[in-house]
Amino acid sequence: MKTQIIGVLGLGIFGQTLATELSSFGQDVIALDNNSTTIDFLADQVTKAAVGDITDIDFLRSAGIDTCDTVIIATGEHLESSALALLHCKKLGITNIIAKATNNNYEEVLYGMGANLVITPERSTAKDLASNILRCNISRIFHLEDDVALIELKIPNEWAGKSLHTLNLRQTYNVNVIGFRNEENGKLNTHFDPMNRLPNEGTILVVSDNRTLEKFDYLGYLK
Repeated sequence: MKTQIIGVLGLGIFGQTLATELSSFGQDVIALDNNSTTIDFLADQVTKAAVGDITDIDFLRSAGIDTCDTVIIATGEHLESSALALLHCKKLGITNIIAKATNNNYEEVLYGMGANLVITPERSTAKDLASNILRCNISRIFHLEDDVALIELKIPNEWAGKSLHTLNLRQTYNVNVIGFRNEENGKLNTHFDPMNRLPNEGTILVVSDNRTLEKFDYLGYLK
């Protein structure tokens, strides 16, 4: 993996966690904040940590933000600060800018100013938590697009021992089965006959409209 230079502007809990995680994967991280205590704490965990005002373009330039491949504006509570930091990053030639927002209005403004991606961590965390609480059979979801996902789910008791032809999952749940994993050997089998019976224990891998399949699973309707 190519090492990237990533700037993290604003070092609250979100920004600190992001900076240290990226650094732990070998990325060059420039972490900036106006709190000297935070900077001292992170100084030996990232490539560079500096105290200053992220709304000051001269400070950003002197800290090396103009060399970054990606910049994350991790302070989302004050729109003016985020907006100015975003504006300065664009002036410095940063082509991939990710910004944090705390509400829909901030999100709209930051996108309008040219952010490549705006994230709302509280909203995302709440959705993930709701999914984890409600899941009956789904074990993993890999989102391919906004409404399409690769989903691995535990084979429901009602499906065990039945063939894919009999279950007719595409018609019932709008899913395309691409493989299944037998619990005995843990290997993923992607070459199978629809007439073969599913194992009694294991997982099945499907591509699906994730919201539809999740809804069936959450309500306990995967039968």
